[in-house]
Amino acid sequence: MTDVLILRALGLGDLMTALPALRGIRDHHPEARVTLAAPAWLAPLVGWSGAVDRQLHVASLDHPPPAVAHRPDVAVNLHGRGPQSHRWLAATEPRALVAFCHPDVSEPRSGPAWVGDEHEVDRWCRLVRAFGMAADERRLAIEPPPDPLGGRPRVVLHPGAKDAARRWPADRWAQVAAALAGDGHRVVITGSRDERDLAHRVAETGGASSEDVLAGRLGLLESAGLIAGADLVMSGDTGIAHVATALERPSVVLFGPTAPGNWGPRDPTLHRTLWSGATGDPHGDAPFEGLLRIAVAEVLDASRSALASAPAGATDQASAAGRSAASGAWVRVGRAISPSASPTGAGPMPRGRPERRRSRPARPAIAGAAGPAWRP
Repeated sequence: MTDVLILRALGLGDLMTALPALRGIRDHHPEARVTLAAPAWLAPLVGWSGAVDRQLHVASLDHPPPAVAHRPDVAVNLHGRGPQSHRWLAATEPRALVAFCHPDVSEPRSGPAWVGDEHEVDRWCRLVRAFGMAADERRLAIEPPPDPLGGRPRVVLHPGAKDAARRWPADRWAQVAAALAGDGHRVVITGSRDERDLAHRVAETGGASSEDVLAGRLGLLESAGLIAGADLVMSGDTGIAHVATALERPSVVLFGPTAPGNWGPRDPTLHRTLWSGATGDPHGDAPFEGLLRIAVAEVLDASRSALASAPAGATDQASAAGRSAASGAWVRVGRAISPSASPTGAGPMPRGRPERRRSRPARPAIAGAAGPAWRP
């Protein structure tokens, strides 16, 4: 049996944006044993996606690769441009390495060049296509997991992000929550265990009940189920936004310091992306100045517009043909940007069907359905 080892030891959004490339690799090696090296806490969604057979729990590249039962026939670097990630995979002694070329490593000599200003989905699809594997950027969708709220209407507000630079102020989120609650919407506030205090601050200032604070109370798959049944998902540029894209739920995403042309959703009928036009360090230790230019009124206008045109929740349409989560548009604060004028030149893509999980034997190396309360 052919063994394929794929490295992407990153976060939630990184997993979701890699799904089209992962599926392209899977389809190119239909009889292979495909293993993804990724953090253990992502296991519930890794398994649910059906894109790979096994998961090797790797939190970072700070340590050598753990022992693998079989030497990889093919190792695929979906982690980064190298050279550290190249060398990490090379230590597993693969027979072939799929990666971008890098001047500091000798393999792969035939790899394509890294392009900095490129959408994350497009980047990894381009890589695997360069090695003869078909990859379709539209294959982002996943099936909706079970809804922990049993189909009750809700707006999901996710105020946190791993880095402070991408966190819009809590008091502004509270104003949005209060206004939408005044419109008659139930607003539930999500986050990781470490974001519980932030979520409670938003709830208290916004007049929400503590019962509506779900931060730290749901596993990763349960959080995805919550999003699948949402009328709207509101967040900054963080992993939850990519889950909303994969589940084809309407969203309002606040961008900065990273441009939406590199990480944003691409379906203007579902997603409203707000961006000041400024970019900077996404790992800064304070909210990015460009992000702070986005006003509460602009977020409320986008949210109300999205809610007015929102399709039925996933609990009402799970058996219907879905939308592909990969058309394209961004909204710059103060003026609209059409798809053809997007920062990367990406235009609308044709719609498709949602991805269906393969009927494959259970793989004990991938954790169970819900898992522990997730972390960013």
